[in-house]
Amino acid sequence: MLAVSLVILLLVVVLSANAVTLKAKDKACQAQEQELKKQIEEEKERSREIDKLEQYVGTDEYVEDVAKDKLGLVKEGEIIFKAK
Repeated sequence: MLAVSLVILLLVVVLSANAVTLKAKDKACQAQEQELKKQIEEEKERSREIDKLEQYVGTDEYVEDVAKDKLGLVKEGEIIFKAK
């Protein structure tokens, strides 16, 4: 009877230790899951911004902005004021 009690006690101790270890792993996995969800949302936002930029690049407004900024071109009748 004593041997059976010792075996049962040993099983309870081992299972309790494993339960504690599994809970710690579960917390770590939940934290990692939250971090990954946050990264997914950030990447989705970045993707939306890239889509908006892609649409803007295809517009005449973008072409005009690039022509003004990089090439120094102006529309007919426009006056350019430059700071000294």
